Amino acid sequence: MRNPLSDKITEVKPSGIRKFFDIVSEMKDAISLGVGEPDFDTPWHIRDEGIYALEKGRTFYTSNAGLKELREEISKYIAERQKVVYDPLKEIMVTVGGSEAIDMALRCMLNPGDEVIIPEPCYVSYVPCTKMADGVPVIINLKNENRFRLTAEELLEAITDKTKVLILAFPNNPTGAIMEKEDLEKIAKVVIEKDLYVISDEIYSELTFTGKHVSIASLPGMRERTIMINGFSKAYAMTGWRLGYACGPELIIKQMIKLHQFAIMCAPTTSQYAAVEALRNGEDDVNMMREAYNQRRRYLLHAFEEMGLPCFEPGGAFYVFPCIKEFGMTSEEFALRFLQEEKVAVVPGTAFGDCGEGFLRISYAYSLEDLKVAIERLARFVENLRRQQEK
Repeated sequence: MRNPLSDKITEVKPSGIRKFFDIVSEMKDAISLGVGEPDFDTPWHIRDEGIYALEKGRTFYTSNAGLKELREEISKYIAERQKVVYDPLKEIMVTVGGSEAIDMALRCMLNPGDEVIIPEPCYVSYVPCTKMADGVPVIINLKNENRFRLTAEELLEAITDKTKVLILAFPNNPTGAIMEKEDLEKIAKVVIEKDLYVISDEIYSELTFTGKHVSIASLPGMRERTIMINGFSKAYAMTGWRLGYACGPELIIKQMIKLHQFAIMCAPTTSQYAAVEALRNGEDDVNMMREAYNQRRRYLLHAFEEMGLPCFEPGGAFYVFPCIKEFGMTSEEFALRFLQEEKVAVVPGTAFGDCGEGFLRISYAYSLEDLKVAIERLARFVENLRRQQEK
């Protein structure tokens, strides 16, 4: 019997995050700090709009590109936040989460052998999606000493005559790093000079704690070279609603909608009506959640400082990326032992790329009460490790 599977899919490694989720799900009294999911319920007025849509029988397909009303609200939102104007009918499409938008963009932009520059540590889907689109991932290992920001020098060094796309993901998962305007201006100069395109994953844009988020699409010469990806999961606590969007040049968006038509048809209708309400009336909710995350962020940084665990200050998202190199263990060994001995799940930095070795991703999308218990256990675990090293 012939092998039913493609070589491409069998060569893709499963997510390095799942192992710890599977263990913690079977462990009594364990605390998980591994999931990048808001602990807030979707705000009531947004849920209510979804319920109202169901009550009104709004359960049919929308257009492939998404509800016109929603695309218009997205256009207004981007224009207000980033001063970039997109035609809601031609340059915006609604997707099943930001992840589908990433996949669609890569599949519509790459020819076999095209190289995609991916700065790591990064979200786990970029490399597999590139490979499934017949692209070649080219990894840039970001450095702790640069606060995990991409530099123009690093980008230039990675470019070849086969390079076509750069994936930018800031604020970053897993590090919480951000790129400020002056950082992006240097990157944009290289992108234009080398005739590249950018897929800019801005799903955490509303969770920026130092200044305001800047999109590379807002810089001169970059709108026509950028697919801006965002969504509702993180900012509005709407992970299960599965709704994202992509904005970009009509030439690219048109083909993404065509592929989306054959693969998905349209994003969930109920979710789209709820998202209209989120964009129109959800700013106070976003501000409240951002402040809560910021409080947790400051608490964790102070706790790490007290226990002597090095961690640069993240400027966005809801993750910290502390360094555990002093203990002489791999990230996976540390995380597994911490889980077994203290019943707290964190994610090894290597789940997000090889350069994540020696780091952990800890999510603070959890209540302050859970974080305090988990940090007490981490402090005890770290203290025990140091005592063992002294013997």
